[in-house]
This record gives sequence, C-alpha cells and structure tokens, in this order.
Amino acid sequence: MITIDYFSDVLCVWAYAGQIRLNELEHSFGDDILVRQRFMTLFGDNDMRIGQGWEEGGYEGFGRHVRALCAKWEHTRVHKDVWTHCRPASCTTAHVFLKATALCLDIGDEAGDPAARRVYARLIAGVRAAFFEQAVNIAEIDALYPLLGEFGVSRDAVQARIDDGSAYAALHRDAELMKTFGVQGSPTYVFNEGRQMLYGNVGYRIIEANVRELLEAGTIHGTPSWC
Repeated sequence: MITIDYFSDVLCVWAYAGQIRLNELEHSFGDDILVRQRFMTLFGDNDMRIGQGWEEGGYEGFGRHVRALCAKWEHTRVHKDVWTHCRPASCTTAHVFLKATALCLDIGDEAGDPAARRVYARLIAGVRAAFFEQAVNIAEIDALYPLLGEFGVSRDAVQARIDDGSAYAALHRDAELMKTFGVQGSPTYVFNEGRQMLYGNVGYRIIEANVRELLEAGTIHGTPSWC
C-alpha cells in the first residue's frame, strides 16, 4: 500500500473538476492506496480574493470565468448562481465541518476503516457538488448539516467536535503539513512522503503512472523511481 496526501480547497474549481480523477484512482487501486484527504485555505477571504482581487469584474467576472472553464468538461455542471449570487465568504466553515466529521468517523492518518473512508470521500464530494452544482452557500454551517443525510453522523456529534476545538486543530495540522511539503495550490497529490508532487489540472494517466511506479518499486527499499 502507498499513501497519498490529497490537498484541496472545496471552493476550488480545479478540485471540483478533478474529483472525477480522484474517484477513478480510488476505484482502480482500491486497497493498494490510502488517500488522506487534507484541506488548504485558498478561498479563506473571498471578498479580498474575488470581490476585490479578481480584476476582470469581481464576483460576476469570476463566476463567468468558472462557468467558461467548466463548459469545456462534460462531467461538470456549474449552477448559474455560483459566485454571482451565491458567494461564500470563506472556505473555512466547510473545511472545519469536514474535519469534525472525519473525527466522528474515527478517520485519522492511519489506514482505519475503509468503509468509513469511503463514506467520508462521498461527503467531501457532496459538499463540493452542493456549492458548484446547487449553489448552496457552504460558508454557512446550517447549510452543511443537511448534507450529512445518509452518512450516519449526527449534527450534534459534529458540532461537539467543532465546539471543543478538535476540528480546528485537525485543520491546523493540514496547514502545517502543507508547509512541510511545500504545497502551493489546489488540488495537489503528494506521494512518497513528500518526495513527489502533482499539482493542478494533471491528466489521470500521469497520476496513475506515478501510483503504479511507486507500487512496483515499493517492494525494494530505496529503489529509484522513473516518475
């Protein structure tokens, strides 16, 4: 088994579009890989990043940019209100909510329960889709709790992990690891304990080739990788 640290921001359109590659990777390699979902804060202050920072029309312009990007991909469906009318102030609420849910599912950095990890992966994808496809303001905690739905985690349990600070601590650990690895953007796949990294809109075959090379080389300690 190899471990992959996957860093993303739930409000990042490249991570939304790249969800299909992550899904395929986990489907194809199954128990041969352990994907640790980690979050990075790119959209932490969207009034600054988009409202004032996007030179081509602020929120309206950024919304047009996102829709134009996603129009190129058959698997994406962006709601017309994304960034134009639905404007989450920050990604942080969603990231804390997801970290709290992971704690409730007993998901840490070790292998843990594969079924719980699959549940968690579906929830993360569901939060992304809620924003991009349904224009749900995922910066509002009350908009996130209905997404728990079928996942067998109660609102009270998640809220308790937020209230006691443990969800914030888990998110902080992701931020520290991001600095350790030198992760610069979303999404980023980190392999081989930080020695290999794939960042951005990387094709699936490139990701797959890195995984296969590491799996084949993993039986001999110190074997050089061609990827």
